[in-house]
Amino acid sequence: MKRLYALIAIIVIFLGFAFVGEGGTGKPAQVAKPTVGILQLMSHPALDSIHHGIIHGLEEKGYRPGKNIKIDFQNAQNDQSNLMTMSNRFVNEDADATIGIATPSAQALANATSKIPIVLGAVTDPKGAGLVKNNNAPGHNITGVSDQAPLKEQLGLIKQVMPKMKTLGIFYTSSDDSAAAQYKQFKVLCAKEHIKLKAYSISNTNDVDQVSQQMMQNVDAVYVPTDNTVASAMQTLVKNSNAAKVPVFPAVDTMVKSGGLATYSINQYKLGVLTGRMTADILKGKKPATTPIKFIRHGDLILNMKEAQKLGITFPSSLVKEAQKKGEIIK
Repeated sequence: MKRLYALIAIIVIFLGFAFVGEGGTGKPAQVAKPTVGILQLMSHPALDSIHHGIIHGLEEKGYRPGKNIKIDFQNAQNDQSNLMTMSNRFVNEDADATIGIATPSAQALANATSKIPIVLGAVTDPKGAGLVKNNNAPGHNITGVSDQAPLKEQLGLIKQVMPKMKTLGIFYTSSDDSAAAQYKQFKVLCAKEHIKLKAYSISNTNDVDQVSQQMMQNVDAVYVPTDNTVASAMQTLVKNSNAAKVPVFPAVDTMVKSGGLATYSINQYKLGVLTGRMTADILKGKKPATTPIKFIRHGDLILNMKEAQKLGITFPSSLVKEAQKKGEIIK
């Protein structure tokens, strides 16, 4: 009997050393890759730049797709049913965190889960969109980055470039919560500056051609807020504005590169980088409920010289110098 106990003791000791040799002295136990679901509303340059920035931001924090993190990227192609299906997909695969690029994406994610962390990738007005209780203390499972445009700076730029302007048009999608909120804010600013503002709204991209042609007959310049539907149809808007020799001042840098004249814009790629970094912090244990929404308060000056030549517009030298020093000039 003593020999049997001794044999059992030897086997136990042997197995113990084998376990230590396998996992305790050199090779750490394998940790499952975290899964991050990224839901993008549609494809256009601004949202694509945010997506690329998110990946960079994650990489800066040590998360490399395909190596130590799984990225499930879904593009809803501006379809509400796709947004719902894709949001539920992330829930079903038990994602460790999700990212909503644009307000409708974030709202779909919020409707799908109240437990999985949600990071807002460029949502203009998180509180106004009903996503958080407070921008400083969001509460629950949501935090993120706002792409609120510097409206006052942008209106000042329009006045400087178009000093003889009599009527300013604003072109936006009525069903886009962010764009509609910016219209209201911009309207207040124009009233304070005694600028006549005329609003033109659309329901979808099919309206862009007809409504913008009508608008060009009644305004001296056009402002476009952060609006995904208009951004996706920017070529149509620019075609009609150029034909009427009416400049378009968009809220976003990528829309200037697509034919807008100028803007003070928050860099969309940098917004994405911030979103990626915030997501990485949450994966490492930071709580969304107590993580304030991040804002970038000042934009970079972007001037489109090619478009200015087409319209016969000359930028003030002070603006050109500013763009050369700390902005961007498109030639």
